[in-house]
Amino acid sequence: MSTQHCTGHLPTAGLSRRALLSRVGLGLGGIALADLVNPPRLRAAGQAPSHGGVPGILGTDLHYPVKAKRVIFLFMAGGPSQIETFDDKPVLRTRNGEQLPDSVRQGQRLTGMSGNQSSLPLAGSQFGFSQHGAAGTWVSDLLPYTAKVVDDLCIVRSMHTDAINHDPAITFFQTGSQIAGRPSMGAWTHYGLGSDTADLPAFVVLITPGKVDQPLYSRLWGSGFLPSEHQGVQFRSGKDAVLYLANPAGVTPQARRLLLDRLRDLHRDAAAQLGDGTVDARIAQYEMAYRMQASVPGVMDISNEREETLALYGPDAKKPGTFAANCLLARRLAERGVKFIQLYHQGWDQHDSLPKGIERQCRETDQASAALVTDLKRRGLLDDTLVVWGGEFGRTSYSQGKLTATNYGRDHHPRCFSIWMAGGGVKPGYVHGATDDFAYNIVDGGVHVHDFHATLLRLLGVDHERLTYLHQGRRFRLTDVHGTVVDALLA
Repeated sequence: MSTQHCTGHLPTAGLSRRALLSRVGLGLGGIALADLVNPPRLRAAGQAPSHGGVPGILGTDLHYPVKAKRVIFLFMAGGPSQIETFDDKPVLRTRNGEQLPDSVRQGQRLTGMSGNQSSLPLAGSQFGFSQHGAAGTWVSDLLPYTAKVVDDLCIVRSMHTDAINHDPAITFFQTGSQIAGRPSMGAWTHYGLGSDTADLPAFVVLITPGKVDQPLYSRLWGSGFLPSEHQGVQFRSGKDAVLYLANPAGVTPQARRLLLDRLRDLHRDAAAQLGDGTVDARIAQYEMAYRMQASVPGVMDISNEREETLALYGPDAKKPGTFAANCLLARRLAERGVKFIQLYHQGWDQHDSLPKGIERQCRETDQASAALVTDLKRRGLLDDTLVVWGGEFGRTSYSQGKLTATNYGRDHHPRCFSIWMAGGGVKPGYVHGATDDFAYNIVDGGVHVHDFHATLLRLLGVDHERLTYLHQGRRFRLTDVHGTVVDALLA
């Protein structure tokens, strides 16, 4: 049976196993009930954080000073091309159409989609780059809004990963393993740090609907072998923001409350008889759902947002489910205490027609991404909110398929790609790492996915080697057995 690190103990002398389990079950259930009935009294007793949330396994004994209290991850599913966004390569334009040199490829593997091509012609970007900000950072002309906030960004041009295909690569970035079944970043964060809100989940997921070039699976924001209460909760556009949250027709709030009270009693009996820790997690999930019936409609209602704010995010901000609307919602969730907010925006898997495809993707995401940084900064939230933008890998410098004067595609490339971060203790106006002239290999400052995870946890005040969970005889962690904090990224 999985066990977890504990920071306290119960007097057990003279107690039978059944009595001990009964006391544990009733104690945890009582804490949950007391928080519902009288939160201030509970907090005064020192059993919960003063902000009204739920403490994580680490409690207040964090390993480092906290730089980021929350994370908003803008995940560009499909793998955005670094060559068209943040890593300009003039050599590719100069040598457009020439073969990728063997000395650059160095025998590295290719996917089955381009591995059998008779030639690998270099493809220079059709889009220009300009310098912006105090440091003169090069940013693609496809990203004019992002360019305006570049002094707030920490751009990493030297990310690399182990996986070359989408499913294992996305799974690896989200969970630290290419194999499905491990807890996600948000689940680890919730497990270690708990929640800063009593009425909303600590981990919320938002997905731009109607864009499915590569599928997304709920296991990407799942809890794996951690208790189920740590999994992400997906908020959707439309009538029901959270599925199965509303009461069925004919069921009043009073009836639902009575049902939960009786169900809690049954679960307590089960916990006392079976000693199953998942029972307490189940109680917590039911109670959270009940509180969300009142809190979710309020956070989804943007009618009180100023027109100036809506204009900042762009015309799509008023269209529920769009990337712009989800970015605005992410800010609203952040200011209400949600600790980990994961946005997914698909459509970046451009094996063909890349110029048209990436232009459309940037148009859909550029303004809102920059607006989120600006909006958080205006409200004094950016300093302790870590915003991340990026995908699961990069794209090749050679063209997949036929290269023409107006069209080309790029295959998957795990050896180097770009992401950016903002706020939350990272160094602003900074560019980290470098790739070769062909955007094929890293020549300086490589950052592995495990290094990124270790750095993210460090900003949250956590030592990635000490946040572990005992499962099937082994202590697991987000960074597996690897990972080094990249100190150069820290402010």
